[in-house]
Parts: sequence; C-alpha cells; structure tokens
Amino acid sequence: MSDKHEKLFLQPLTHLFEKWSGLSPQSVVELPPSGSYRRYFRIKTAKESCIGVYNTDEKENRAFCTFTRHFHHKGLPVPSLLAEDLNNHVYLLSDLGDTTLLDFLQKNNFEKEITPEIRQVYLKVIDYLPLFQIKGNEGLDYSVCYPRRVFDKQSMMWDLNYFKYYFLKLLQVPFNEQELEDDFQTFSDYLLTAPSDFFMYRDFQSRNIMLVDGNPYFIDYQGGRKGALQYDIASLLFEAKTALPPSFREELLDHYLEVLGRMHPVDRKSFLAYYDGYVYIRLMQAMGAYGFRGLYEKKELFLQSIPPAIAHLEWLHDNAHLPLHLPALRKVWEHLIQSSSVKKIAHSTGDRLRVSIHSFSYRRHIPADDANHGGGYVFDCRALPNPGKLDEYKNFTGRDPQVHDFFRNDEQMQQFLAHVMSLVDMSVTNYLQRGFKNLMVSFGCTGGQHRSVYCAEKLYYYLKEKYAGIDVAIRHHELEAMHLISNEPRA
Repeated sequence: MSDKHEKLFLQPLTHLFEKWSGLSPQSVVELPPSGSYRRYFRIKTAKESCIGVYNTDEKENRAFCTFTRHFHHKGLPVPSLLAEDLNNHVYLLSDLGDTTLLDFLQKNNFEKEITPEIRQVYLKVIDYLPLFQIKGNEGLDYSVCYPRRVFDKQSMMWDLNYFKYYFLKLLQVPFNEQELEDDFQTFSDYLLTAPSDFFMYRDFQSRNIMLVDGNPYFIDYQGGRKGALQYDIASLLFEAKTALPPSFREELLDHYLEVLGRMHPVDRKSFLAYYDGYVYIRLMQAMGAYGFRGLYEKKELFLQSIPPAIAHLEWLHDNAHLPLHLPALRKVWEHLIQSSSVKKIAHSTGDRLRVSIHSFSYRRHIPADDANHGGGYVFDCRALPNPGKLDEYKNFTGRDPQVHDFFRNDEQMQQFLAHVMSLVDMSVTNYLQRGFKNLMVSFGCTGGQHRSVYCAEKLYYYLKEKYAGIDVAIRHHELEAMHLISNEPRA
C-alpha cells in the first residue's frame, strides 16, 4: 500500500482502534472489495478483532451509523458500532466473520438442491425482515436517510432510468424514449398507491446477510428509507445470484406473510396485488446496477448476474400479473428475454478460459498439466501453520469448518492467499485479453489434506464469484486417493 493510501486509510483507522481498545493493532488487512466504494479492513490484536470502514461519503456514513445505533437499541441483529470518527471518514464495527448467506449457499451446493439446512437459514432470515420493517420503523430518524427519506416518485424514476441508461442503452435494446417514459410514469404512479409507511431496507439480499453460528446478522442498510413492505421480500426472493426455485420462493413468501401478520394487520390479497410490481422494479434496479458495474465498468462479478436476472424476467413475463397497460415497457422486457446478445453474455462457453485448481501431497507428485500447455502456478503451502499436527484437527480436512476457523484467524495464511489471488488475478486478466483457454493452479503440502485443500477451495470460490467469463474446476488428489471425496467442491 502506498504512503498516500496509508495516510488516507490506515492512520485514522489505527488511531481510532487504539483509542477504542487501548492497544496497537498487530495487523490491518484489507478485505476484498464489494460493489460499493467503501473500503473494509480487519484490524486485529492477539485478543481483539474488528472491522474498520473508510468511506468518504459523509451522508452515507451518518445514515449507516444512525441506523446501526437505532437497530442495536431495538435488539435487532446488526453489527455493534464500536467507535466512530466521521470527520476522518472512519468507524469500527464488531467482526461478524466472513460467511455471508451467499457463501453458505455456495458451500452447500444450493444450485442442486434446497437442503433442510438451507431452508432453515432462509426461514430465520425471513423471521427478522418484518422486525426491521415494523419494529425498526418505530422512532427511526428518517432525516438522515440518503439519498432519499422515502421510496417516492423521484426514487422510482431514478431506478427506472438507471435501468434504461445503463442496461438497455448499453445492450443496445431499441425503444421509443417518450413511450418508455410514459410507461415509467404509469408504472411508478401505480406502485405509489401501495401503503408505504414502513422501513424499507432497500438492499435485502444474500451478500448483506452474515451468518454467525448459523444465525443471521444484517449489514449494508444505509440506503434504507420509508417504503412499501413488498420491496424487501422481493429483493431477497428474486435475487439473481441465488436464483431460487419458484416453488421455494412461494414457500418463503407464504412464511413471510405469516410472520408479518403476527406483527401487523395484512390483507394477503391486497399485498399480492402490488407484489409483482415491486418484484419488477427491484429487478430493473438490479439490472441497472449490473449494467453499470458489469457492462460499463467491466466487472465480471456483475456480468455474471445478468443471465439469471433475465431468467427471472422471463418467469415474471409468463407468471406475474400487472393490471397496467405498459406497451413500451413490455416490449423492452420481451426483447431482453429473446435477445441473443444477452444469451451470449450467459453462455459463450466454447471460448471460455478454464482454470483448473488442484491440491496434492508432496509425498506423491505434482499434478500433471491436464491441458498440455505447461503454464500456471504451483504454490508450496508447507511453510504455513499445519493443523494436521494437532489432535483436534487430524480427522478433518481443509474442506471442514473446523479447519476454516483455524485458518481464518491465521495472519500467515491470509497474507499467503492475498498474494496467491493477486498473482492468479493478473494471469486470468491477461489470459482473457489474449484469448488463452487454460490456466492450471496447484497447491501442495505435506499430507495434501489440510493446507493445500483449504487454499484450493478458497481460490475456487474466489474465482467463481469474481469472473463470469471463465470456467473453474477443482480436484483434491490426496483426498481422492484416500477415497474421502468425489471431485465435487464443497468448501
């Protein structure tokens, strides 16, 4: 990190941490970037760990800190606000770990099956949503909301135009400007007739839900405002990255209405009359974000969300009911569903880069190059701490949560992985630009069961999440030889 960055980020965060804890931090490690421009750091001593945040958006900081104090006072599961120095754009939060709801889903192969464990976690998450919307609404200072205190006409038009200019325009979808604007006006006027005197979380989705010992905690609500109940449940159930099956969405919606009904009088028929409309506007807002971050800023993570978002749009087109005449908007939706350019984003697998990741034991041999091009990396993990030497970890592997917990707090491992991912990122970016088709990355350790497996799994999910335009495969050679696993990753 440059001296300039150190002055901007580390000095105010370190000073705030020392003032709060009375100790100097042993390490300050920046966390992977998200979709925002905020910077996150894990700050640690031998006994303390917290998350430091640097954000130059003063109004957003004020909204987040105010909401956090309020929700914490209401007994809602949010991070504790440990200390703040908003004059220097920094604040400290309790450390909720690294497992988001999306991480949990990916580790449990949610694409294949909605397991009882996945169902239970979603039910817990939904149990809390009405608490935020009803209890969290009571006494909340809406004057700090940013950029709007209500999901009003202006807010809706911003979202719809975000969809128009950063999604439709960038995909070169044809439309009549005035006719589409007229439909936006009709659509937003209709949505505004729904009751809206509730707290609207605004971004209630799997990346903003942390799991701690199986229990959900909630983050990134700084964009919250007053709004309709339907918006947040629509955000969760029609999230592109999770692509929940329609039957499971229906089950969860029923559960939400049941829990909501215990706290607030709700007419199911009236609620559902507006629900599909809010699903549509949330989906269009998300598409605008995918277009801006993916099509415009060229971030693979957001490009990856476009195909499942279009799949949601197609399902809505066939199943949802909107009692409105929206000819220009419906024409746009139909074009997207049938668009070959969108499908090309989704499935141009024939020319995709394939990254194969391997773990192995040095007692055997380094895995052979399965693409016969001789490129890639072999990383030696034997200099890292070895949980296999400890009795409590001998019967586990690098795929088990016990070993994950061991390494999550190990500074050497985290620094090692940061260097690995930086090197692999550089190669993936270069290979994509040059049209290369294969990259091999191998991790070796003494026994091939703990360190190498953990590193391979971490890289696998890192690449799967970051890059839409590549295929990623993984093999654990020693675990296969011992008949402990098949070739499917679990993490």
